[in-house]
Amino acid sequence: MTSSLLTPRGRVRTDPTGGGTAAGSDAPTRILDWRHPRVASLLRRIGPPAGSAGASDPALRTAALRRAHRQIVADVRPVYSVQDERPVSEVLRRGRGSCSQRLAVLEAVARASGVATRVRGLLVDGTFWYPRFPRLHRIVPDRVLLAWPEFRLDGLPPAGHATAPWLSVSELFGGLDELSEGAGGGFTNTGPETLFEALSRTAIDWDGATVCPAAGAACDLSAHVLADLGHFDSRDELFARHGQTLCTMARLLAEPVLGRRAAGV
Repeated sequence: MTSSLLTPRGRVRTDPTGGGTAAGSDAPTRILDWRHPRVASLLRRIGPPAGSAGASDPALRTAALRRAHRQIVADVRPVYSVQDERPVSEVLRRGRGSCSQRLAVLEAVARASGVATRVRGLLVDGTFWYPRFPRLHRIVPDRVLLAWPEFRLDGLPPAGHATAPWLSVSELFGGLDELSEGAGGGFTNTGPETLFEALSRTAIDWDGATVCPAAGAACDLSAHVLADLGHFDSRDELFARHGQTLCTMARLLAEPVLGRRAAGV
């Protein structure tokens, strides 16, 4: 049994108001503070997307985002932090972050490189996280607000990309059908692997467009989606409109513990 006691009150999270065809942006925000020196340092370690002649090539941009993902995996260890609005520079300073926070780091890198981003707001059933908290089901939120990034890559071929020129982070390492054929199966939401790591090896499908082989865990995660809130120009806008998953008091109480607890522990 999940709990609604720790979630914000007075929030209507059913209609995709404010979503739809968000234009996105490459501007810095309070969360995506990519002008900070720590983000600049991360960018230097990742390296430029390409020379000036091919900097706008979507394949080269995608390759650079993949390198950024791998560098973030190496630099920021996964924990269960509940402060979704923490600035990227602070996540890098701590060297640890939740799946949501590490996705924000990836967005900040993209914006700093001139790639506009936006997020899709998804309300995910709290039972999806039961495997991570087997003895704490009663305090797992009944719904979790997820900011799922998309990257604008002009020139992205429409064939195989239904939302071109926007590339969902789910397709950063290949098409969903391609990723679903991997031998490792789908995402189980157990152990040290989080959604952020899983992106590089399996399909993370919130729309029911694909399935993994029957022998493995499902790639189709659409059954866990309670509501699609549409698209927002930034995660800042999404959280401002719909709040974070936990109410303020719950975040203050939980963060000192969960913010240091390694994923899978």
